[in-house]
Amino acid sequence: MNAEKYRSLIKNRMGERRYIHSLNVAKAAVALAEHYGADVNKAEIAGILHDCCKEIPKDEMLQIITRGGIILDATEKNSSKLWHAIAGSVYVRDELNIKDEDIINAIKYHTTGRAGMSLLEKILFVADFIGEEREYDGVEIMREKAFTCLEDAMLFGLQFTITDLARRKLQIHSNAFFCYNDTINYLQEEGML
Repeated sequence: MNAEKYRSLIKNRMGERRYIHSLNVAKAAVALAEHYGADVNKAEIAGILHDCCKEIPKDEMLQIITRGGIILDATEKNSSKLWHAIAGSVYVRDELNIKDEDIINAIKYHTTGRAGMSLLEKILFVADFIGEEREYDGVEIMREKAFTCLEDAMLFGLQFTITDLARRKLQIHSNAFFCYNDTINYLQEEGML
């Protein structure tokens, strides 16, 4: 799996802003992988490819999802912002022939999270929040937490996302709740809450 090949592939699939974001997420993912002892190459590839379907038309995303044998649940059907992650996981598996389940799942769950995330999945989830171009209230706190305790950073990100979606009266995927509860359980077991 060659990161350089995937960089050039995504450059042709997205605008400059999204391309820079993808490179920044890959850079953050590599730094987190080095810090937490994960596979750096897999982290870089997952970061580069995580938004590979973000800028394609919605009908094309749905075609990729359907061809991939995935049936969307009710929340997913009504939340098209989740489609790029699902379509992206199918695209990298079926079109790019990436068979590494960890990379596929990291891409699939980078927006919602889920219970029982692997280290790589957690790294991509957090890296998406801390890319260099990110500017939101709390980003510096998130960056600090990311290199102190990955699960604490996840909790911070989940709180931000769930609160924002609830405030805007948008649906919240059950995976986000399961991820939140799983993260709380982990932090409690480790005596960090």
